[in-house]
Amino acid sequence: MDEHDLMPFFMELHSDNPREGPGSRASTARALQLLTELPPRPQILDIGCGPGMQTLDLAALTGGDITAVDNHAPYREALEKRIADRRLATRVRGMRGDMTALDFPPERFDLIWSEGAIYIMGFEQGLHQWRRLLKPGGYLAVSELTWLVADPPEAVRAFWSEGYPAMQAVDDNLALIEACGYQLNGHFTLPAADWWQDYYNPIAAKLSTFSKTHHAVPEAQAVADMEQAEMALFRKYADVYGYVFYTMRRAVADR
Repeated sequence: MDEHDLMPFFMELHSDNPREGPGSRASTARALQLLTELPPRPQILDIGCGPGMQTLDLAALTGGDITAVDNHAPYREALEKRIADRRLATRVRGMRGDMTALDFPPERFDLIWSEGAIYIMGFEQGLHQWRRLLKPGGYLAVSELTWLVADPPEAVRAFWSEGYPAMQAVDDNLALIEACGYQLNGHFTLPAADWWQDYYNPIAAKLSTFSKTHHAVPEAQAVADMEQAEMALFRKYADVYGYVFYTMRRAVADR
């Protein structure tokens, strides 16, 4: 079954959800606390912002001016509504953009943020390409799907070898951070609750109606089956893989 045939049903199931990946305000705040030398009003770029829950958390937790970038129009529309509802238009701006070809001048931002999205272009590639947009001394904070054990069970490895074959272990990602010219600030694994509250639970609540509505459509049923399989896998193996927040800094003297 072709991936392009599945995508409309995947997007339908994910539409209007609070988040498009694991996360929480508490984890966003914890990552921010590792960035000890942000200026009082940092210039922040949120890459792959989705519907923008973490964007608004960044606005509440910092005094920064935030540019939030995503390629998917419905996500940007959801973010724009949230910005308007909270009267944040003077500080938060949503815009269309391809994370692989961001058109900003070099050394523009004090902080680049990306929750659950760097995988789209690849962890190492994102670290390389986004570094030029940071001011010397600027910070990068990303969450990335990561192996938490050295030898994952075969059932888990087989599932993610299709879903995200580039997934690496924590130590491998830490080595990439150093190789790409950053100084590590710290890292931590998101708690299992971050997967459920605003990500899996809203999807699970839709599955019954979604399956009934599209009962005669094989592509829709394939999407529903994949979502159920992924949730069941995480419920059983949350200690084997997870999202890890990595925070790092471009050297102050680096030019």
